[in-house]
Amino acid sequence: MKKLLEIYEQVNKFGSENGLKLTIIKPGEITYEMKVLEKHLATPTTIHGGMIAAMMDGVIGVAALTLVAPDGKLVSTVEYKINYFKPAYLGDILTGYGRVDHKGKRIIHSSGEIYNQKNEMVAKAMGTFNAYPFEKSDIASYLVNIKQK
Repeated sequence: MKKLLEIYEQVNKFGSENGLKLTIIKPGEITYEMKVLEKHLATPTTIHGGMIAAMMDGVIGVAALTLVAPDGKLVSTVEYKINYFKPAYLGDILTGYGRVDHKGKRIIHSSGEIYNQKNEMVAKAMGTFNAYPFEKSDIASYLVNIKQK
């Protein structure tokens, strides 16, 4: 699991460009933390809802990923639903908690919440993810191309 997650962290430009810090509590349960920066804003002070949605996709998706990575699998989002409860503002520290609720052979259901530094819930979501072999990913072909250079 560790090797596959290290590769994911290296190629995940969205996470690195937005300052997302991953903590794996255990396989299937994670936290992601992010500070709201100026580039995340939709108004002079408030984060864009799409940024919250993108962070949430990571929160619930990476929770699923940590559960199947030991089997040499990655995940892709099939669908998810998000509810927004409070706005987040410039300078807020957001923490997303994600967990797997159910794992089948290929389909994984997970859920999560994002809280601000005052422990107020900003958003809540549930989603469905498809687990597939690492070898079928664009990451695998990318790594092969790098080794050939």
